[in-house]
Amino acid sequence: MAEPQLAFTRLAGKAGASHLLIAGPSLGTSVEALWGAAASALGGRFEVIGWDLPGHGRSAPTTVPFTVGELASVVRRTTTALMGDSRRHVSYAGVSLGGAVALELALEPAVFADIACIAGAARIGEPAGWHERAALVRQAGTPVMVSGSAQRWFAPGFVERDPATANLLLLSLSDADAESYALACEALATFDVRPRLGEVAVPLLLVAGAYDRVVTPTLAEATGAATAGASFRVMTGCAHLPPAEDPAGTAAVIREMVKEDAHG
Repeated sequence: MAEPQLAFTRLAGKAGASHLLIAGPSLGTSVEALWGAAASALGGRFEVIGWDLPGHGRSAPTTVPFTVGELASVVRRTTTALMGDSRRHVSYAGVSLGGAVALELALEPAVFADIACIAGAARIGEPAGWHERAALVRQAGTPVMVSGSAQRWFAPGFVERDPATANLLLLSLSDADAESYALACEALATFDVRPRLGEVAVPLLLVAGAYDRVVTPTLAEATGAATAGASFRVMTGCAHLPPAEDPAGTAAVIREMVKEDAHG
């Protein structure tokens, strides 16, 4: 395997702001569609830089298999390079597959002072289900996932309340490269850091959407309970994509994480 090539994009804030947040996407989303509003809501203290999965958003497609650990390695190395010699406060927050990357980063945090795993857990789903999805997408393309994802991603009533955001996210899914999406599914099939949660030595926040059927609050809380010093939050009006469903609430959770770390 070779490490994937990931595109990094400034979503909000000024270069060199006192706080740097690296934002990670969910499978099937572009980071701009998922995090754009939440990044704007974070305000002037934060520079928010997001990264895209291979074949999603601004990242080039790939035909080479990759692991969640390799995604984390690229994020870690790129963030370290972005830091240079500065002493900024650096945080990470990722959703679902981006949340799996959060847990890999928490095991080897390097420059990250605090980490949020949103709609993620130490293991997500079952390997057979991910392999089945990969095979389906290779056969029928990513548009085949749109209907089911619309049901899994959003809390009841969200599509009616904010059709523009929902449509933007679903469009980013249908535009994603099929082979890259399938390879991301296969990366999730092999992801399981449950045996290593005791090694986490950085402040870790687990965030779950109350309506999430992919990573239920119970599942996310179990990951937090197995991690010394981790904290846990439930976002009451959200399902699987809190930064898009409740941008202001997500920004508040991240601000609180950083505040607690600074005063911990």
